[in-house]
Amino acid sequence: MSVAEPKPQDQFVVTTAGRRAGRSRFSLSAVVAVGAVLLLGVSLAACTGVPAEPAATTAVPTTSATPDSSATPAPDPALVPTGTAGENLVYFNFLAAAVSKANPAADGRAYIDALVAGGFDRSAMEVSFDRTQADLVADSVQFSVRFAGECLIGQIGPASDGFHSVVAPILSTGLCLVGSSRQIDW
Repeated sequence: MSVAEPKPQDQFVVTTAGRRAGRSRFSLSAVVAVGAVLLLGVSLAACTGVPAEPAATTAVPTTSATPDSSATPAPDPALVPTGTAGENLVYFNFLAAAVSKANPAADGRAYIDALVAGGFDRSAMEVSFDRTQADLVADSVQFSVRFAGECLIGQIGPASDGFHSVVAPILSTGLCLVGSSRQIDW
């Protein structure tokens, strides 16, 4: 009764074949799982996509492409002398934008002149210097108007990334700008 003992080579083959079969099942399971996830993702994306056909409409436009001559454009903002600083901020911005549009490199005087021409009180204004003590162009210029117990403050220049404005309280000094400002004597 002699039973053949398995050879070490046969064990290796059997073991390797078992491992291969296990890997094949694992690989097949992984492929199926990935495929299911992709299919689910595609189906969800299809649910959120734009419809293939636009909805049918029965209305036919009857207006012409030319603008209506009876429509009037919105009026430009105007100074509200009895209003608050906040109510006049839009007008303040409108005047500053006109200066910037006319001359992107305008100095502080140009903004002050535009505000005066727009009806703001010159004696209630402040403006920072256009040049530094080293005689370089200032990174930004600030200008302000004390109005109805508050300050309308604007800032323009390369360091400020365009024009910015704000309504702020008057400082304890009675002024709007911090630090020394340029005398408005023109």
